[in-house]
Parts: sequence; structure tokens; C-alpha cells
Amino acid sequence: MTLSLLEGNEAVAWGAFDAGCRFFAGYPITPATTIYNTMLALLPPAGGIVLQGEDEIASLGYCLGASMAGYKAMTATSGPGISLYSEHISFAIASEIPVVIVDVQRLGPSTGYATKGADGDVQFLRWSNSGGAPAIVLAPVDAADCYTLTMQAFNLAETYRCPVFLASSKEIGQTRESLDLSALKRPPLQERSMQPAESEYLPFRPAPGGQVPYFAPIGGRVLSRQTSSTHGENGYITADPKEVQALVERLDRKLTGAVESFSYHRLWPAPGGETLLITYGVTSRAARHACRELAAGGRPVAHLVLKTLWPVPEELLRAAAADYARVLVVEANLGQYVREVQRVLPQKQVEFFGRMDGKLISPAEIKEAVRA
Repeated sequence: MTLSLLEGNEAVAWGAFDAGCRFFAGYPITPATTIYNTMLALLPPAGGIVLQGEDEIASLGYCLGASMAGYKAMTATSGPGISLYSEHISFAIASEIPVVIVDVQRLGPSTGYATKGADGDVQFLRWSNSGGAPAIVLAPVDAADCYTLTMQAFNLAETYRCPVFLASSKEIGQTRESLDLSALKRPPLQERSMQPAESEYLPFRPAPGGQVPYFAPIGGRVLSRQTSSTHGENGYITADPKEVQALVERLDRKLTGAVESFSYHRLWPAPGGETLLITYGVTSRAARHACRELAAGGRPVAHLVLKTLWPVPEELLRAAAADYARVLVVEANLGQYVREVQRVLPQKQVEFFGRMDGKLISPAEIKEAVRA
């Protein structure tokens, strides 16, 4: 066993490296900068590329260009940078460009407070594109998750040809923990499906039996068109209503129809209990402690930790809540994901506890919310 003392941000960088990422571009921003620093140490010796863009917009643009050329690419920022990424996020969704985007969240809104954490970007990540197309958002709890979920993020980006967000936070990203990377269970690596050599290439025609097109790199042996405008399977701009409707429905279906295959989570049932606690991110650690203390005091509480936030894992939520009359959602914000839980579980008593003042929610506060 080889233990290392790693920040969550450093674990993200190692997860990206072990997933095959060889291109990183970013712009320094607290609290995400140590991802950039670690990638700068890892990639160039392995033949990879690290660039500092002149701003966040350029940084994500570099990543999209690298991905179109066939690289596995990643960028990292915080809330203000996600604001600037928005146009390129829309481009990546519309033109089906794989990329991993790490958001080490800090207290907002706007510039907010750079060295205080929160989970205030949860809805923003889902709706960060024009047109409202779905996005994949994964949420780590600790440094180990930062490693494994980053690898999963690359797998999903490659499999579904889309941007994938990792919704970390200041406390997760900048907290050092003892970690043995070699002992963590690594998912098998996935690669994007390449265009078969013998067939005609239409850059946005779904591969047989699926919803995702084959990939051919820009500058390769065949012409590969990319566009952010509405387009047909051949990549040419179109305003034909049937082609446009088919495109947007497929972009939705390829993710929402597959979410149950990547609904990452941890569930601790509580036979005889009446309450299911739902958390994500760093708050899950305080909630786990609170649940243990409540159980020791004779009040068992079930606990579901969501690690896939978007698309909403609706079947998972229904199954986890089936045996409990009351659902308590705890978030480090003023109530963002609880709205999705209320939508999916209208027959349940769904309550909310949270705050957004730069302080971590404590186990004692969670226990009080359960008892209330």
C-alpha cells in the first residue's frame, strides 16, 4: 500500500491522467488552480499538452479544438469561469464534442467569496447551455471520489460524445486526505467509437443500434464537419423542422434514456425508519456522521448519497424512497436539487434543510433537522 496525502484537486488531476487525458487548458482561479498546477506536472513529461488560456473562454475553446482532433481533454474552473464557458458549453453539446469540465464551486453569486465553499452551481451546470439540452453532472464526496468520478467522467464524455461536469467544491478540492490510488477500484476505460473505414461518414448520424454518432477527427482521413448551428446528419446547417426536431430529441434521448446506467450513488437503508436523508457533495460526510449518531440513539435514518445529479436519476430516487414517508434533502445552498426530488416524489413529504453562508453544515444541524 502506497499512501499519498492528496487534495481533492490533485486527485482529479491523477484521475484525468489515468483516464488517458493528455490535453488540459485552463485559467487560474481560486479554488481550482491546483488542478492546473498538477496537470502541468503530469502531462508534459508524458507527451501531453498544458496551456494557460488568456481567459476562461479561450481555455475551453482550446479543449474543444483538441477534442475534435482526437485528444481526451479537460479544463477546470469555478463558478465565475462557468459563466464565461457558457457559449462553448452550448457548442460542445450541439456538435457532440467530448470534454470534461471541473467546477470547484465557491460561494456565489458572481465573484462571491473565493475561499468559501457552497453548492450553488448545481442548477447552473444543468442549464448552462442555450436550448436547455441535458448535461451530465457528477458530484464527488471526497478525494477518492475525485479520482474515480473523474475517470467515469471521461468514460461518459467519450461514450456519449458530450461535455461532462464534475461538481466539486472548495472544501473537497482543497482538503488533503490520505489516499492509496492503487487500491481504488478503477473503471475500465472507454473510448469514443471511431468511424469504420469502409463506410460513408456522416458526422451526426447515430451509429447502428444507438444514439451516438461515430467519431472522426478533424484533419483525419475523412472530412468531419463541426457546427454549432442546427444541422442534419451530414453536418450541414438546416432549418428543416423535421431535421431540427430529430437532432434536439436525439441530444436529449441519448443522455436521459441512459442515465440509469450511470446513476452513481451510495445508499444506507434503515429498516423501520421513517426518514430518507438525501445529500451530495461534502455535506454527505456530515450527514453520514449524523446518521450514525441518530441510529445509536434509537432513531434509524436512511441515507442516499447522490453522485450523479444530472440527468436526474429518477428510478433510483423512487426506489430509494419507496419505504419511507418522509424525505429530507440537505444542501449547501438555498434549495436547488430539492426541487427535482419534489418533482420526482410528489407523493412523499419532501423537506429541505440548507444554507449558503460559507460555513459547512454540521452533523448537529442535520440531526436537529431530522428531529424537527
